[in-house]
Amino acid sequence: MRDGAIVACLVLAAAHLLGLLDIGVDAYTYWTVDPSSPYTSSAPGTAQAYFYSPAFAQLTVPIHLLPWHVFIAAWTVVLTFALLWQTGLWMALALLLFPVFVDLTVGNIHILLGAAIVLGFRWPWTWSLLLLTKITPGIGLLWFAFRREWRSLAIALGVTAAIAAGSLVLRPDLWRQWLDLLVAATRAPDWTLIVPIPVWFRLPVAIALLYWGARTDRPWTVPLASCIALPVLWLNGFAMLVAMVPLLDPASAKSPAARWLRRAPSLPSRAAATS
Repeated sequence: MRDGAIVACLVLAAAHLLGLLDIGVDAYTYWTVDPSSPYTSSAPGTAQAYFYSPAFAQLTVPIHLLPWHVFIAAWTVVLTFALLWQTGLWMALALLLFPVFVDLTVGNIHILLGAAIVLGFRWPWTWSLLLLTKITPGIGLLWFAFRREWRSLAIALGVTAAIAAGSLVLRPDLWRQWLDLLVAATRAPDWTLIVPIPVWFRLPVAIALLYWGARTDRPWTVPLASCIALPVLWLNGFAMLVAMVPLLDPASAKSPAARWLRRAPSLPSRAAATS
């Protein structure tokens, strides 16, 4: 079943490359945004709204050198292997879940955010992806704070701050525009396909979950809390939860991520994580 899921995803990528499909609306936003003026045409509630930080827009400049069909095909392959890395033998089942299927077809980054969380247990700097895009899922960094793993927390925040500072020096005006856009987005009406619970109500739940998980050695609570903390809880946002698969039982090694995590020095042992 896993191999069939891989083939299906690669067929999807090939169809994109050949121009047989016209989907991938979120990926299209990433590809079309002008890094020098990413918020000019962005408006909350529109299909082409771009809410990520100026730093992310500047770091993704190289994707604009690719033709659209080449980019969306390559992007689909990247998402496919991020999903495979996290789910392994469970990939086919994961792909059948509505949030995962939708997230991969529209080309959003939730699957990549899940991968960044898993990677963050060994390489904390990967949390920069969450902090410079969706922002609020970065609440998952409290895992390190609650466990007093100050070095990991400092690396995650330090790398993010360094990237943001470099971007701010280059274009401070973009950061002002971005903040204005985020404020406007909190007042945007008529969102569709979302769980209509404001982030301000969900954040305390996420923090409480993280505290419990950190104090009882349950790393799977990190992607769950980060998902709960998404600024807007789109249904496909639940695709982030694929990161729970390797974290629920790293010792099982049923996915490449689980095998990789077994060597993570900061990850609780199987006995503690599943107790």
